[in-house]
Amino acid sequence: MEFIAHLLFWQWVGTVFGVAQVLLARQNNIHNYLFGMVAIIISIGVHYQSRLYADVLLNLYYLVMSIYGWFFWKKGSHKEEAPISIANGKEQGIALGIVLGCFILMAYWLGAHTDSDVPYWDAMVCAFAWAGMWLMAKRKIENWIYLNLSNLISIPLLLYKELYVYASLTAFLFLVAVSGYLKWKRILHLKKKDTYAKA
Repeated sequence: MEFIAHLLFWQWVGTVFGVAQVLLARQNNIHNYLFGMVAIIISIGVHYQSRLYADVLLNLYYLVMSIYGWFFWKKGSHKEEAPISIANGKEQGIALGIVLGCFILMAYWLGAHTDSDVPYWDAMVCAFAWAGMWLMAKRKIENWIYLNLSNLISIPLLLYKELYVYASLTAFLFLVAVSGYLKWKRILHLKKKDTYAKA
């Protein structure tokens, strides 16, 4: 009982930071990464205790991509702040490659080398989230689509694992991601109108 209460406490703390992170990301605010890094570190501990090992690796990846994203958002590839943009064909291909490659590797590793009871389920959550986080770091609008596919698969998995607080957070993140996609789409539309107006 004490173990469950301990996990519940850390789920709530991680949730507070996770909510702050996604709301800041929706606002296109670079500080989302600071809150995200705290939520990630907490999630690593909770998921490890729950034997969701792909999620542990996913969160380590999130941590690396958050650091990368922080610097990319600040400096971009041309030493100036990177704008929101649409992924080109090459970037879409890379994202799909990340999904496929991650799923195959994670499903094999979880099934053959861990005591996970949900290897394929866990691997699928991980695969879409890895691609989504890569697109988020590149400030591509499609990140919201990939992250929401991960969220949709993750909610029933978290309920199955009795991580009810994280399941609720993920449902909330799903709604915010829909809102974030629409907001970023408006920003892109206004940018396009401004470009035409200046031409």
